[in-house]
Amino acid sequence: MKQALSGTLFFIVLSAAPGVYAAQQSIGRVGCPHCINDGSETSNLLQQADSLYAAFKTREALHALARVLELEPNNFEALAKSARGHIDIGDLIPDSDPNAKEKKLKEFLIAEEFARKAVKIDPHNTWGHFYVAASLGKIASQSPTSKQIDLAGEIRAEVEKAIEADPQNGFAYHIYGVWHRRMAEVGGASRMFASAFMWRSIPRGDLNTSVDYLKKAISINPTVISHHLELAKTYVDLGKYDLARTALKNSLGQPIQFSDDAKHKREAEKLLAEISDR
Repeated sequence: MKQALSGTLFFIVLSAAPGVYAAQQSIGRVGCPHCINDGSETSNLLQQADSLYAAFKTREALHALARVLELEPNNFEALAKSARGHIDIGDLIPDSDPNAKEKKLKEFLIAEEFARKAVKIDPHNTWGHFYVAASLGKIASQSPTSKQIDLAGEIRAEVEKAIEADPQNGFAYHIYGVWHRRMAEVGGASRMFASAFMWRSIPRGDLNTSVDYLKKAISINPTVISHHLELAKTYVDLGKYDLARTALKNSLGQPIQFSDDAKHKREAEKLLAEISDR
């Protein structure tokens, strides 16, 4: 179903990314397999932040990261993981909160600030660009349509930079897959309206490209629930309901890894029920 321009153009659904590297902690830290745990205060604080985050204690992890940034203001790892933490906090604010939109937007803007600082420190690291894209996607989800259109191009550019920096960043492919679906959902009438009355051009997406990118994300991180869920949504848009049901069942079969995975499983169960007879 084509989406009206007055609605949200895209909503980047993702969990905090580097959790998949937990198995590499014996070598380095989560999301930083080549980092050396040298026993310094900074190193210990970063390890502590990883442990707290893995236990879904995001605010406590952010406190540890803030201490790292007091000691080393240009610590890339702490900046990137601070962006990740604030995205998570924003995501977990319930929509039932009367000030949810404002609270979410505040967290996502803080995340963007940390992510952009990380990119300045190391413009060749995939995670800085990834979290810029992720935070902008979240900001777009809380913004007026004109702002969403303005951000769409930069989100795509930052995702492409993240993939260029690390072609094995499955979470970047996730964002790009969702981006393509959301752009493809915008109908021709809405594009004409944006061009004629808002002086803006909406980027074009492709549903088959969305499938390709989400499959790539799954090939790299096969146990991530949201990868399978987003693939199912694209299959629904394509009218491929058998494939959508398979993807949803795959999502429900994966372990809980991130703070919003339970929410993703509930969403998968709801969508599976909705398309059960299609």
